[in-house]
Amino acid sequence: MQATKVSMDTIVSLSKRRGFVYPSSEIYGGYASFWDYGPMGVELKRNIKDAWWQDIVRRRPEVVGLETSIIMHPQVWQASGHLQNFNDLLVDCRNCKQRFRADHLPSYEENVAKGLPNPLEGIACPNCGVRDQWTDARPFNTMFKTYVGPVEDEANTTYLRPETAQGMFVQFANVLGSSRQKLPFGIAQMGKSFRNEITTGNFIFRLRELEQMELEYFVRPGDDDHWYEYWRDYTMEWFTGLGAKRENLRLRPHDPATLSHYSKGTTDLEYLFPFGWGELWGVANRTDFDLKAHSAGSGQQLTYFDEETREHIVPYVIEPALGVDRAFLVFMLDAYDEEPDKDGTRVVLRFHPRLAPVKVAVLPLSKKEPLASTARELRDQLSTRYAAEYDETGSIGKRYRRQDEIGTPLCVTVDFQTQEDNAVTIRDRDSMSQDRVPLAELEAAIRAKLGF
Repeated sequence: MQATKVSMDTIVSLSKRRGFVYPSSEIYGGYASFWDYGPMGVELKRNIKDAWWQDIVRRRPEVVGLETSIIMHPQVWQASGHLQNFNDLLVDCRNCKQRFRADHLPSYEENVAKGLPNPLEGIACPNCGVRDQWTDARPFNTMFKTYVGPVEDEANTTYLRPETAQGMFVQFANVLGSSRQKLPFGIAQMGKSFRNEITTGNFIFRLRELEQMELEYFVRPGDDDHWYEYWRDYTMEWFTGLGAKRENLRLRPHDPATLSHYSKGTTDLEYLFPFGWGELWGVANRTDFDLKAHSAGSGQQLTYFDEETREHIVPYVIEPALGVDRAFLVFMLDAYDEEPDKDGTRVVLRFHPRLAPVKVAVLPLSKKEPLASTARELRDQLSTRYAAEYDETGSIGKRYRRQDEIGTPLCVTVDFQTQEDNAVTIRDRDSMSQDRVPLAELEAAIRAKLGF
């Protein structure tokens, strides 16, 4: 089935109306690049994180989890190179005074790759259309500063983390000692990161407060190219396995001229958003840069004892790093569909069952007893295993449509015949087919239809 192409405005409207995403601080006019997740949004977000954790950590004996603090010792960021290198190039249009990240301008990265002396030459301002009216590009460090303790001075300055990765490198020796892993092995972490982005917009695509799912996969030097290719391919398979459209995805290797300071090679899994191709999941071969940098900065040995060679080695690391918020947006966009029906147009979010915020909705045909109490009891029973919802308001058709719009795979209808035959009707979201199922077989039928 071909999904409907959808605009960002449509997704933003649906997200607010159905409780997926709200503008942050909306009663005060909102706050640029900050968004709040509503009742359906927190469930979808949690399901994305649970799916990633299940597939990356729990199903892999060589991967363990970690949760590190958002605020770390400021020397962490000195050693990692973030204070020197975590910069975006900032440019202003002299004509309209609008400010941009240089690498977000059309053709800028291509001009860098070509080795042009001035990569801004010939580029028109996306806001006013005037060409060649750019200020010189200047670096802007995107880490948020804060202070630890009651005195706000340079001695107490620290930073909100811009990525979760450094916590995993700093804790490398502790994790290795307590988990007794052998190479190759991984450390995974989910958590909030903060970036003072120059240019924002496109809904939740580019945020100043974001949530990441990152894996640091430690390997022997010499095996790194193999694992780099493995994790590149895995990113594509993970998304398509959860319902993303393969035709909307592509792998784009970074040009050597644009690689980060730590990277031997980087590939982005990109998605064709309504505004164009954008990064979704980055895979980088970070070599041994981070462990060596923190070993030098801290004076502590961050090595792995190789029992085969009886030597201490510094592993290489492959890093697949994914933003939860961008994954959320991709699954919303590719799940959205419209189709004609007798009432006009049916809007449906065809979420994979693992991701759907509500798995089963229980709907009594009437608010009257005993239908309502039977339906509530059924909802309580199902909620011990699945995210289940009870809804008695409005006509049954309108309730079906609401469940379609939030992506609920199955609706269970309790009707007047239920008291006679001890059976209910299961309605399928995608096909809209309805099956009569005995109450004694209901959970088994739901499990078979959802696949878990």
